[in-house]
Amino acid sequence: MKHDLRFRQIHLDFHTSPHIPGIGSKFDKKLWQERLQMAHADSITCFSCCHHGYSYHPTKIGMMHPHLDFNLLRAQIDACHEIGVKVPIYLTAGLNNYIAEKEPGWLEINSKGELASWAKSPLEPGYRCLCFNSPYLDYLEALTAEAARMFPDADGMFFDIIVQHQCCCPRCMSDMLAEGYNPEDENDRLRFDRRTLKKYLQRITAAARSVNPDLPVFHNNSNLLSPGNRDLFEHYSHFELESLPTGGWGYDHYPLLAAYCRTQDKDFMGMTGKFHFSWGEFGGFKSFDALRYECCAMIANGSKCSVGDQLHPTGMLDESTCRLIGNAFAEVETKEPWCRNVKSFARTAIISNVGYHKPLKLDERVEIGISRLLLESHIPFDRLDDTGDFSKYDLLILADDLRPDAVLRDKLNKFLENGGKLIVSGEAVFCKENDTPAFDLPVEFDGITDQIPNFIACSPEFAPPGVNTPFVMYRPSVKIKVKGGKSLGDVYDPYFVRTWQHFCSHRHTPNKPECSAYSAGVLTKNILYFAHPVFTLYALYGNVILKSFIANSIKALMAGELQVETSLPSQGRVTIFDQPEEKRFVFHALYANISLRGMKSEPFNRYTRETQPVEVIDELTAVHNVKFTLRLPRTIREVTCEPQGTALPFTGKPDGTVEFTLPELLCHQMIVLHY
Repeated sequence: MKHDLRFRQIHLDFHTSPHIPGIGSKFDKKLWQERLQMAHADSITCFSCCHHGYSYHPTKIGMMHPHLDFNLLRAQIDACHEIGVKVPIYLTAGLNNYIAEKEPGWLEINSKGELASWAKSPLEPGYRCLCFNSPYLDYLEALTAEAARMFPDADGMFFDIIVQHQCCCPRCMSDMLAEGYNPEDENDRLRFDRRTLKKYLQRITAAARSVNPDLPVFHNNSNLLSPGNRDLFEHYSHFELESLPTGGWGYDHYPLLAAYCRTQDKDFMGMTGKFHFSWGEFGGFKSFDALRYECCAMIANGSKCSVGDQLHPTGMLDESTCRLIGNAFAEVETKEPWCRNVKSFARTAIISNVGYHKPLKLDERVEIGISRLLLESHIPFDRLDDTGDFSKYDLLILADDLRPDAVLRDKLNKFLENGGKLIVSGEAVFCKENDTPAFDLPVEFDGITDQIPNFIACSPEFAPPGVNTPFVMYRPSVKIKVKGGKSLGDVYDPYFVRTWQHFCSHRHTPNKPECSAYSAGVLTKNILYFAHPVFTLYALYGNVILKSFIANSIKALMAGELQVETSLPSQGRVTIFDQPEEKRFVFHALYANISLRGMKSEPFNRYTRETQPVEVIDELTAVHNVKFTLRLPRTIREVTCEPQGTALPFTGKPDGTVEFTLPELLCHQMIVLHY
């Protein structure tokens, strides 16, 4: 059963210390309802049990907050349902300080014998992590079943902090040995953690649905929503993608995560926060413009919206926060008709390395590099795992370190035979089983260079503007000699590799004046190959010259067939969706100036946190007369700007090309192409 989510949800944290009195003392049903309506919210997550370990209703299993004297959750649910607002309920899972103090033997212990907790010492303020392989899971299961019985009218359950850290507590050690795992081997510890995580998901999902078998259930850990985790998804009714740009995730995290989740048969929402930084920041506010952009970015990526807040201990929603959220949600509300029942219409896809490798430790750097390159080049994209359907796409990108096995090679060759185009980089050109080429390229291979870094002098048609001399590449390249097709340029070696015995200048040795015998890559009719791991390099170094080289090469490969071309600056973002029931494509254009503010510093005292630089949107500025060219498979009869309902002049060509100019783009504009 697919669960359709509401578009405008508040995720209302309520992690409240037992040392604070008057819990819920200012809850007022009428004012609660008025504030929710001010926020234009149609769903709100309210708390059953928080990280401190306290319940906000009577309980026979857990501990009701010592300074709460009524059933606050029941009052919240009833008040919300009266005005048509849904209420999923929240239960902490991985953290519970009340139980940690009562049952210290249930705590997670790392391989060094230390607490695997947010607070590493008993003298630090913070939460304690519980082991899902301990009797704590029995306790959590009973607490969950009790909440299901007490609140059968709840609109779902949200479980938080779903993570098991290579636990070496006595029970995990004993069970690892009994089940054939080696506790001294990190890979075995990680495999045992996965086994424990699955046990948690099975038992807690069953407990949540013990009263209502169709209850929406979500287990929160964004890492588990990346490719490679499909075996877990049976325990999820939908996805909620926690991604607070100012909380350390940054503004490029959500688009990559959404690019995969929208290929699954589940509804999903993004989750940002109203805070300047992140969760638990009382009195912290981001700008109206920032939250507006973040909510527009969610719907532009095919998802619903969730905004995080934290309820004051007295139990009343904050007026300033509701006004801030309401400013963003009011806009979302007007745009919902063009965002329902949409399907991604991207014609480019990333073949996820984590989706194929299914690593025990997540490393998405390659895909982050690809994603940023595509976002900044305005190329709409999806993200595919090992079950992905290639036939929907014109262009596939193979991650730098994803050497294809026989199955993937067969799929890719069929894709190429059917007219598709492929981008390969670095060692992904070789078979998984050995160092033989995985693709039919007019290239002679000669191993991997030991000249690091080396340099590229691009062929003129691929060169960045104004750069006709070699530029540096900080990772090894595959040594290739091009025998056909177009060479992307020449590789230049350094005079020598920098060591303590010989070095030059501050950073690395310059290039020799003569080029080596090797090329930077090759372009054929349907394959573009980069000899360097260019996407890893872009992720790590953010080299704008490198981005220009990659983008120029992609344009040459596609030869006028890119789905979108635009004059939008690189900080602009575009996506495209099909809304077949309405017979229209919905094209989203976003733009904001994102700045890095603040700096890293030590904590002010032992009880405060260090500071970190934060990505912020201070104010929104418009860009004008933005040109767009879209290539679509249908004849377009009308183009409109929505929700304004105004016609946009356009030129349609027989080959399906549609050209138009947007007079002004401020934050977000939906351009609807009716067919």
